[in-house]
Amino acid sequence: MMKIEEKHAGNGILVGKSQLPLEEKHQANDKPEANGKAKVSPKQEADEKGDTPRKSLNLYSWQEIQRHNQETDQWLVINRKVYDVTSWADRHPGGRRVLNHYAGEDATDVFRAMHLELDIARLYLKPLLIGELAPGEPSQERNKNAQLVEDFQELRRTVEAMNMFSANLGFFSLHLIQILILEALAWLMLWHFGNGWPITICISFLLTISQGLSVKWWNHRHFQHHTKPNIYPKDPDIDVGPLFLVGDLQPIKYGKKKIKYIDYEKQHLYFYMVGLPLLMPVYFNLQSMQVMYLGRYWRDIVWVSSFYIRYFITFGPFYGIFGTVLLIYLVKFLESPWIACVTQMSHIPMKMSREENRDWLSTQVLATCNVEQSFFNDWFTGHLNFQIEHHLFPTMPRHNYQKVAPLVRSLCAKHGLQYVNKPILKAFGDIVRSLKKSAALWMDAYYET
Repeated sequence: MMKIEEKHAGNGILVGKSQLPLEEKHQANDKPEANGKAKVSPKQEADEKGDTPRKSLNLYSWQEIQRHNQETDQWLVINRKVYDVTSWADRHPGGRRVLNHYAGEDATDVFRAMHLELDIARLYLKPLLIGELAPGEPSQERNKNAQLVEDFQELRRTVEAMNMFSANLGFFSLHLIQILILEALAWLMLWHFGNGWPITICISFLLTISQGLSVKWWNHRHFQHHTKPNIYPKDPDIDVGPLFLVGDLQPIKYGKKKIKYIDYEKQHLYFYMVGLPLLMPVYFNLQSMQVMYLGRYWRDIVWVSSFYIRYFITFGPFYGIFGTVLLIYLVKFLESPWIACVTQMSHIPMKMSREENRDWLSTQVLATCNVEQSFFNDWFTGHLNFQIEHHLFPTMPRHNYQKVAPLVRSLCAKHGLQYVNKPILKAFGDIVRSLKKSAALWMDAYYET
C-alpha cells in the first residue's frame, strides 16, 4: 500500500508528520482558541501518551491546501483534518458542484450545517482523509475572524443542546391535515357545484399548496444556493441571465460588453409579466423534467408521476384528461407569484458578490434577510420569513426558527453584522426596487462613451 507521503510527494505539500490520532468523530468540546488553534481534548491527551493506537498523518499548511481548489483536484478541511474529495465528488448526494464550491477552504461549519446524520457522513469521509493542519496553522483561513467562528460554533452547540433539530410530529401532522382538508374541500365543491369557471378558479387557489418536482434536481440546485448564497457564479439562483440582471456585478458586465438581449431598462416591469407567473409552470417544471429524463432518475419520475396521477384520479371525472392538465397548470400559474415572491424577497435585495471566502455566519447573514414574524407571515411564507435562521441551520425543522432567532440576532450584534428584518410588503417591494437599481447600472455601463 502506497504511503500517504509517497502519494503526494513532489508537490511541496508536506510540512511534517503528526503524532496525533485519527479521530472518527469530532469532539463537541474541542473549541478553537481565540487565535484559531484547536484545544486538545482529554481523549487526545490520552492518545498522545500511548493509551490508544496512533496513526501518523501528513501535516499541511493553508497555503498548500488552497492550491487544491480545482474541479479535478479538490481538498477540504473539516475539524482541522484534510480530505481529498476529488474521487468522491461524482457520487456526492448533493452533487459534485457543492464540494467544488468549498475546495481549498475550511468546510467545518457547512459540513455540520448540511448533514443531518453526521455520523453517517463521517463514515464516507474516513477513506478520504489524507492529513491534517500543521500545529502552527489556525483552524480557519487567516482572513477569517477566529472569534466569530468560535462564537458561531458555540451557538450551534447551544441550539443542539436545546434540541432544536428535532421535528415536532404534531406540527407536520397538522400541516398534512391542512393539505388533505383543502384538497377534499376542492373535490366537494366540484361535486356539489359543478366545474364552472368561478368554481374552477376557487379550487385552484385551494390547490396551490401542492406541487410535484424532481427531488434530485431541487436538492442539487438548492444545496448550491445554501452553501454559497448570492455568490457568482456558484449560486444558481442568481444566474437568471439573459432574462434578468441582478446585483451590481452582472449588470455592469453586460453593459460594458454591450450585451442587450432584452431591454433591461424595463426588467422591473416585465418581472410582473414574465418572472412572477412563469417561474413555476414553465422554468421550474421544464428544468425539473429535463434533469429527471437526462439523469434517468426513476424514483423522482415515479414520485412526480404520482402527483399527476392523483390529480387525474381526483379531478379527471369532472374535467377529463385535457381539462385536468389545464387545471394543473392553472394551479401552478397561481402558485408561481407566491413562490417567486417568498423565495426572492430575502435574497435579490441583499449583497451579491464573487467568492470572498467568508465564514459561514457572515456568508449567510450578508446574503439573506428576514421578514417580520406574525401568524400570517409564518403561514404564508412557510416560516421562510426566518430566512437567516433557515440558511444558518438548513436541517432545522422550520417551527424552531423563531426560537433560535433571538440568539442569532444577539450574535450578529456582537460582531457588527446587520440582521435585516423588514415588513412583508416592503420585502416584496424591494425585489422590484433591486431589479430597477440593477437596470440603472446596466444602462450606465451600456451607454457610457
